[in-house]
Amino acid sequence: MRDIVVDCLDPQALAAFWEAALDGYALRPYDDAEIARLASQGLTPETDPAVALDGPGPTLFFQKLGTVSTGRGRLHFDLMGGPREDEVARLCELGARVREVRSDHSVLLDPEGNAFCVLDPRG
Repeated sequence: MRDIVVDCLDPQALAAFWEAALDGYALRPYDDAEIARLASQGLTPETDPAVALDGPGPTLFFQKLGTVSTGRGRLHFDLMGGPREDEVARLCELGARVREVRSDHSVLLDPEGNAFCVLDPRG
């Protein structure tokens, strides 16, 4: 797998959330050619409708759509880090909110309401 694409309303804000949430991921820098391409469409990096995060795994793309489904998505992220409670608190400080807490994982919603899970660390 090369890419994961997330449909969203605000690609910059959602990419910034996931950049902060995921270790090793960073916004793809804009080179002069890409800035010129965007300008030819009346856009800037701040209004780019497709923002990329590069990291150790697949590239994450956040793609602007006019409306986003609020129902269950076809995919979600499972995150695992330090103690689950600490990771959930950190992600909530970044703008996530808790939807449900289960015995071995918590279901959170990112700033646009997309569900993702925080798992207990493997022992």
